[in-house]
Amino acid sequence: MDYIKAIILGIIEGLTEFIPVSSTGHMILAAKLLDFVGERATVFEVVVQLGAVLAVFVLYFKRFVGFLKFDFSKNSGLNLIHIILGMIPAGILGVLLHGFIKDYLFNYKSVLVALIVGGILMIFAERYQKGRLPSAETVDDITYKQAFGIGIFQILALWSGFSRSGSTISGGIFMGTSQKAAADFTFILSVPMMIGATGVDLIKSRDLLVPEDYGLFAVGLVVSFIVGLIAVTTFINLIKKLKLSWFAYYRFALAAVFFLFVVL
Repeated sequence: MDYIKAIILGIIEGLTEFIPVSSTGHMILAAKLLDFVGERATVFEVVVQLGAVLAVFVLYFKRFVGFLKFDFSKNSGLNLIHIILGMIPAGILGVLLHGFIKDYLFNYKSVLVALIVGGILMIFAERYQKGRLPSAETVDDITYKQAFGIGIFQILALWSGFSRSGSTISGGIFMGTSQKAAADFTFILSVPMMIGATGVDLIKSRDLLVPEDYGLFAVGLVVSFIVGLIAVTTFINLIKKLKLSWFAYYRFALAAVFFLFVVL
């Protein structure tokens, strides 16, 4: 049964990683319904995200190879410095507050609140964008200041259920980028961020890892990677075109349904 649960959660991760509805939040809620909880399940939920992130790496492979040229000239477009600036805020706080996040921000009750708060932020971002022309139309137009500003908004994603893409796309809009540019930057930034987060979690949770669980983790990771590859091209195009409020209303509905039928 654990392997069936791993497949289900892998599918959920692969489908939700690329839209601003919080893949972690969906997995925590689904794990609650599947009765797949505890420290072992928490580690699984982090590891399985790596599969979907690897799908993004495949899609943007040429872009990541380009970073290795270390071209920081004015006309180089997005470069490694943008990525580092975008990672610094959440990266530092994620390490410093790791225990607090796991203890207080990684449960289904916290997720329900984060779904609502994150949805409100997205609606505000959409309304803020109306009538304003973005200073960064494409991801290569993003400045270092905007990259760092988006990184600050990414701190909100440390709260499970808030959504990495929801917080960073909203942050990009507030910083003056187009929704398309913010989405591209979000997906590219997710690769090093999630690899780093997974690494920290595995190191801190190494005492919980036992050989018997390796197969379970591998199944979830592979499933999320395969589903992610299928979903990534479709959903990345959708997130660049659809209104953020549509995703916000879905988040509100999900929180309400889960609260009414599971919590009460």
